[in-house]
Parts: sequence; C-alpha cells; structure tokens
Amino acid sequence: MPESSHPIRVEIYSRPGCHLCDEAKAVVEGYREKYSLVLESINVESSADLENRYGEHIPVVLLDGREAFRYRVDGNELERKLKALWNK
Repeated sequence: MPESSHPIRVEIYSRPGCHLCDEAKAVVEGYREKYSLVLESINVESSADLENRYGEHIPVVLLDGREAFRYRVDGNELERKLKALWNK
C-alpha cells in the first residue's frame, strides 16, 4: 500500500471494564500498522465534561476528529473508512 500523506488519528472514548470498548480497541488495533494509525484511548471518567458528553454511550471512535462509530466497530466498515482517509 502506498504511503499516506499523514497518519490517521484514531481516538477511542471508553471507560475501564467496558467489554464493548475492549472489542472496539481490538478491531482498531488490527488495522494499526496497515494504515499507520495514531491511536489514543481516552477514559471518559477522566473529566466531568467527557462523562456528561458520552456517559454510557461508549465506545465512541473518532477518525481524524470525526465520529465514525458508537457502541460497536464493524471491521469491514472501519477498513472502508480508513481507505477513504488514507487516499485523501
């Protein structure tokens, strides 16, 4: 695959003990090297603002700052979205 002009930033809003969050992280990790992902996991319990914004509606996955998934990450859909960002 050709080199992208930039790594793709992935933010996962989650909380400890969340099995859906763990599943989402595992799916994203599977594409980390292929698409040069910069992955950041953010604990929503770390601030009242994040807790209010996301609450129990997690995980939330952002790709380059735009919400891409909530609750579950579909691997095929993730790859489609990553390819689109990669080829920008």
